[in-house]
Amino acid sequence: MNQVRFGLDVLRANPGGLRGRIGLVTNEAARTSLDPSLTSRAALLNAGFQLVRLFSPEHGLRASATDGAQVADSVDPLTGLPVVSLYGETLCPPPAALADLDAVGFDLPDIGARFYTYIWTLSHVLEACAEARVPLVVLDRPNPLGGELSAAEGPLLDVENFRSFVGRAAIPIRHSLTSGELARLWNAEWNLDADLRIIACSGWTRAMHWPDTGLPFVQTSPAIASYKSALLYPGLGLFEATNLSVGRGTNCAFQVIGAPWLRADEVARHFNAYALPGVTVQTENFVPTLAPYSGECCAAVRLLVSDAKSVRPVSAGLHLLATVVSLHPKDFGWAKYPTAANPAGEKHFERLVGRADIREALELNPHDLSEQVKAWTAVPTWGERVRRWRLYD
Repeated sequence: MNQVRFGLDVLRANPGGLRGRIGLVTNEAARTSLDPSLTSRAALLNAGFQLVRLFSPEHGLRASATDGAQVADSVDPLTGLPVVSLYGETLCPPPAALADLDAVGFDLPDIGARFYTYIWTLSHVLEACAEARVPLVVLDRPNPLGGELSAAEGPLLDVENFRSFVGRAAIPIRHSLTSGELARLWNAEWNLDADLRIIACSGWTRAMHWPDTGLPFVQTSPAIASYKSALLYPGLGLFEATNLSVGRGTNCAFQVIGAPWLRADEVARHFNAYALPGVTVQTENFVPTLAPYSGECCAAVRLLVSDAKSVRPVSAGLHLLATVVSLHPKDFGWAKYPTAANPAGEKHFERLVGRADIREALELNPHDLSEQVKAWTAVPTWGERVRRWRLYD
């Protein structure tokens, strides 16, 4: 029998860690490890916890709203509880929504990438709870990409110039921490003095990727429907700032990139010549149902993973991006990415990658950037910086 248990299930077995009137930050993807059909909010109510208010992140409580779309406050049809959207008129819990609470619980499944926004909802909730002097209890979950700090990949975010809702702290793109560990790090580094409590997972170790847990992968948002998509997202997510499709609206989002003008055979040949660990590409076609190129046939390459634990997705994404840029000087372009958190959509690539010089390097000399990619993705001080905030071996 599988022995990995989420913080949610540890709490249900020992319920003293969350008492009184509770607000819960959650969505439909937060399920129990014992019953994948049972949502976190229903499980807590069934166990007798006094939930009085829900808070939802980007994509809403149902985890189904379009990427970047503003989500309104609502009422949860499952529990009848009011839902305060933290991806609508505000990204932060309003003081009035915290004033009558004895504690706030946080239970959202992260996927281990800096620009996946659920962790930044956590950061805003952490700050708001510190200000309101309301305890924050994080029900921790495994990082599906594992927790090996040697597998972390930068760049670190240039916070002074590119702080946004896809990055509010100087952490790597692939951070190799859990949400609970990130909260501990920010509470200390930002001097918040929040009453922060972590209900750690049991049975999970840093060497474990999601398949090692033996648990089904629950779709975390519309485009992250599988572990494979989550694994490659830290690299292929960078293509959201370009005029290529990442397969949104297909069953292979963030496993492919394509465009009607892509010379896929040449891209595959050049990329595979890098012989990057654990990953190759093959050519195919797909028709996305979402922009860009909605309804158009796109020539594409799909990333094939042969060894998930040796893949470095950010390195692979940057090598693939450099290949596409070098082979398509007239067709390739950068794109704005308007969202509720960044309506103008400006400087999206810089916000994703975390610094200003990489775009310039790709534009000026994209033909052989392997040494630069190695330097960009190196984070030699990260492991030591976060070591004291780790919760797992």
